[in-house]
Amino acid sequence: MTERKTFDEQLHEVRAEVVKLAARVTEQIGRATEAMLNGDLAMVDAVYDEHSAIKDLNRTIEELAYAIFALQQPLASDLRTLLAVLRILHELELTDGLMKNVARATRRLYPRQLSPRIRGIIERMGTQAGVQLQVAVDSFADNDAAAAAALPDMDDVMDDLQKDLFRAIFAEGAPDEGALQQAVQLSFVGRDYERAADHAVTIGRWVRFIASGVLPGHHVDDLN
Repeated sequence: MTERKTFDEQLHEVRAEVVKLAARVTEQIGRATEAMLNGDLAMVDAVYDEHSAIKDLNRTIEELAYAIFALQQPLASDLRTLLAVLRILHELELTDGLMKNVARATRRLYPRQLSPRIRGIIERMGTQAGVQLQVAVDSFADNDAAAAAALPDMDDVMDDLQKDLFRAIFAEGAPDEGALQQAVQLSFVGRDYERAADHAVTIGRWVRFIASGVLPGHHVDDLN
């Protein structure tokens, strides 16, 4: 009984650490977006510093999960949770990397200013990415498969925003080399936000896997 309690405590600790890590990645979305909107190079440095810290924390949580696999005898539902944790950690790491890319683009665009239209779209993309990741993390923390199932529909908003960004970039044109480079970088930024939102959707699918046992990517997983 004591051994089982210890296992439950370990699993709870891992889940809690994943939620904390996800909160830090969500904050990275805000930092990277603020840096891009304001051309804030000091904020870019903050994104880079936090990126290193997040990588270290990600590895620490992974090691905790692997230790549970190695030293305990988890039941089927607990095995699903641990497998989902490892996959969610991967999605969070990728999301953090994308926000580092956004910060890097800020350096490459400096000191050019964004037009009001493009600025507004990027601001909304950053907000949408943060909202989707928060919903995904909350669904994991609360074991809420229904909330996780809402994420694919939420992702349609990000897809529309990315299309709006491309239209805005093309509408402005590229009269010189600097403008062309800006257009390229902004296209990459739009892709980074869109991919970050996709990672939130994938996290939601792993949350549903915990409840259903159906692996993400299977047709049954997409049925509501």
